Amino acid sequence: MLERVILCLSLLGTSLACAAQAGLPADPPPDWTEDAPVLSRLLEQAYAAQVGGWLPEAADRYCQAARLGHVDAQYRLGRLLAESPDAAQRAQGRASLALAAQRGHGVAQTLLMQLQASASAAGSDLAMGDPPQCQLTGEALALAMPAPLVPPPTEAVPHEVVERYVLALPADKRRHAQLIQYLAPRFSVDPRFALAIARAESNFDAEAVSPKNAQGLMQLIPDTAERFGVRNIRDPEQNVRGGLAYLKWLLARFEGDVALASAAYNAGERAVERHGGVPPYAETQEYVKRILRFYRATVHAPPVSLR
Repeated sequence: MLERVILCLSLLGTSLACAAQAGLPADPPPDWTEDAPVLSRLLEQAYAAQVGGWLPEAADRYCQAARLGHVDAQYRLGRLLAESPDAAQRAQGRASLALAAQRGHGVAQTLLMQLQASASAAGSDLAMGDPPQCQLTGEALALAMPAPLVPPPTEAVPHEVVERYVLALPADKRRHAQLIQYLAPRFSVDPRFALAIARAESNFDAEAVSPKNAQGLMQLIPDTAERFGVRNIRDPEQNVRGGLAYLKWLLARFEGDVALASAAYNAGERAVERHGGVPPYAETQEYVKRILRFYRATVHAPPVSLR
């Protein structure tokens, strides 16, 4: 299948240019999500290849992510193929779009409606082909497609991905996220890690209060606030400084291990020490998984310099 993609897409130019000619908006870059890191990396590599005009590589990466069940990759691969100059490829792309639409992908649903309207205006039906091989399931999929080529990432989420996310936040949350970005390097904490913690803790809501009386952007409990010199736990800057001071301490205590530092932030360092690792608490284990999906790296990457 991918050999045909390479042949057909090599004639295509760039998918984004074709979209513009068809009057369709270009797809935005992938968001900073809680997807498994390998999926996020595949989508980012695919999008970069697509923008750069390396469409066979983009199709390959989208195909790998779609094979792993990512609905947005299914849509993006479908759209890439649906804009091919080859009729068979376009039919495959429409089939992939239909699968994404069935799974609730709103943009795929809209695009299919536009394609159907165009076909009806031309007096024809919208032809559908077989889905690309990476959309298959079970034994047929195992025979048709090799294992994904991209290993689990060891690097943190790219700065540009996080920056796009921050800039798209509502004004009050964006201001709080930017405060964290500004202060984190002063505590030798990677801003991306600090943002991942704040996003999981409060979603950048300075007024957040948990049932356990954790408060503010960094969800400090009163004892932790007092421990790190926070006089007004509800003041956003003081709250962030206290949370960053605690993160700095935890990263030093657990030698930069992101999972252990995150678990300690959620359950306390004594719980981590007592259990010799991430405590067997469902809430803490899910919390650590979420932070690792946001941050991606398992080892903290100290900031190189102050912003």
